[in-house]
Amino acid sequence: MFKHMVFSSALAGIAAALLLSVLQMFWVTPLILQAEMYEVAAEADAHAHTADDHTHNAVAWQPEDGWQRTVSTISSNALMAIAFALMLTGAYALRKPSGILQGLAWGLAGYTVFFAAPSLGLPPDLPGTSTAAVLSRQGWWLATALATAFGLGLLLLQGRWSLRLLGALAMITPHLLGAPQPEIVTSLAPEALQTQFRWASTLTNGAFWTVLGMLSTITFNRTPNQP
Repeated sequence: MFKHMVFSSALAGIAAALLLSVLQMFWVTPLILQAEMYEVAAEADAHAHTADDHTHNAVAWQPEDGWQRTVSTISSNALMAIAFALMLTGAYALRKPSGILQGLAWGLAGYTVFFAAPSLGLPPDLPGTSTAAVLSRQGWWLATALATAFGLGLLLLQGRWSLRLLGALAMITPHLLGAPQPEIVTSLAPEALQTQFRWASTLTNGAFWTVLGMLSTITFNRTPNQP
């Protein structure tokens, strides 16, 4: 069963990752590159006003535009997609989906847990946007994802109304507490570019999870399960 789960997850994950990478390449990445131009211009302006122009800080390595960025994006997307597919197939091993529509439902649940719910408090931001401390944002994101997964399980996978109410409460609690925000909100990129980026991220992730849910169901049900 474990080999079957890994094999079917790899097939579905790689296919969904390729779709996500193509969408990012033609829609999301160009927006990030535009925002980076504003960031570079702001850094150059700040550097021009620095008293000592010979002081340079060490910069961490990052892939260059072109093939390095493309390969890095596809590789990270593939690893992420396979990991998410393993989570879905783990659920299928406990409750086998009868068809592609159930796979779609699981994909939409994954989209809600890992993107939609956290994005309500911490929406995707372009480079050059002020944010709260990394650890506080990561902690809130993780707590929101766990609370949403727990809440959806109670809402959809059992029939007791008292537990369903508990599930709904679990889902809204992180948002009632509020996501960590910076003291001063600033963005180097124009607001229109930020809005476009958030819509692009929302729709590309929606397409990714939809395809991943359906493909993971197909591969799980149709690949041979041999000892």
